[in-house]
Amino acid sequence: MTILDDFVCLNEYGLYCKYADFYIDPVLPVKRALISHAHADHAIAGNGIIFATDATLAFMKLRYGKNVAKEQNTISFDNIIQIADVKITYIPAGHLLGSAQILMEYKGVKYLYTGDYKLQKDATCEPIKLVSADVLITESTFADPQILHPDPIAEIKKIIEIKSNILLGAYSLGKSQRLIKLINDYAPNKKVLVHFRILPINHIYERAGFILGNYQVYSRKLMKNQEEFVYIVPPFTFDSYIKAIGVKRLFASGWKALQVNKEDTLFISDHVDWNDILETIKQVKPKQIWTLHGNGMHLKKYFGENILVKLLNHAK
Repeated sequence: MTILDDFVCLNEYGLYCKYADFYIDPVLPVKRALISHAHADHAIAGNGIIFATDATLAFMKLRYGKNVAKEQNTISFDNIIQIADVKITYIPAGHLLGSAQILMEYKGVKYLYTGDYKLQKDATCEPIKLVSADVLITESTFADPQILHPDPIAEIKKIIEIKSNILLGAYSLGKSQRLIKLINDYAPNKKVLVHFRILPINHIYERAGFILGNYQVYSRKLMKNQEEFVYIVPPFTFDSYIKAIGVKRLFASGWKALQVNKEDTLFISDHVDWNDILETIKQVKPKQIWTLHGNGMHLKKYFGENILVKLLNHAK
């Protein structure tokens, strides 16, 4: 069994597998695409044929309507499909509802593309499943020894002591639903309000059996009262409310740069941190590590001569 250095490679359309003529999470429309999850930087409109989980397709239809793709194919977790000579299995990634790692087997060699993933527990999506592979193609968003994510439960409990209403910025898909559930479970003194654009996403979660807890749609009349409301809004709305009065502004993210005040931070991330990437590598036991979506230099330095680390996003 020989690991093919060019099994997947980056070009202007995205990550391409020439051995079965498909792309993974392309950045421009292509003939055939495997979609790992529904965030817009991984799931664009206008492809010819796409393969994705049922939840991912539901989110894409909500966002893109009839422009999702000419042909849409649902892949269930752990079921094997075959494109040309490549066997493909979707495996839960734990990033958000329907998110998948993509395991590809070709001539006896297993290549595991993680997409975005996390190891932290999350009651609003399928838990990650780690499997062995010869090549781990991992995101490296937070692949830095200096970045260690705190416990999300401890983070959300910090808002219990904030007695004013809170304006909480969060991405509409995935992060907002996780926050609603966390607040209901661990900060029950708070009353959750959601922006109207988040509501249809919540409904997809609930139809899939993921109950988020109590929330109601925002109204200006409600927010005039100081009743410990937490109003969850998407980034564009959060930025437009920069001069809002009578609220504490917070933004939920793993990025330090997105924290809007030093006194009240909310470090809740849906990506693996340094320690969790190392734990993933320990469990997957790859012979090679290929990195994407971030800087893999720290991993390359950490493993040295022990494991080959290739930076796909730096390859020409």
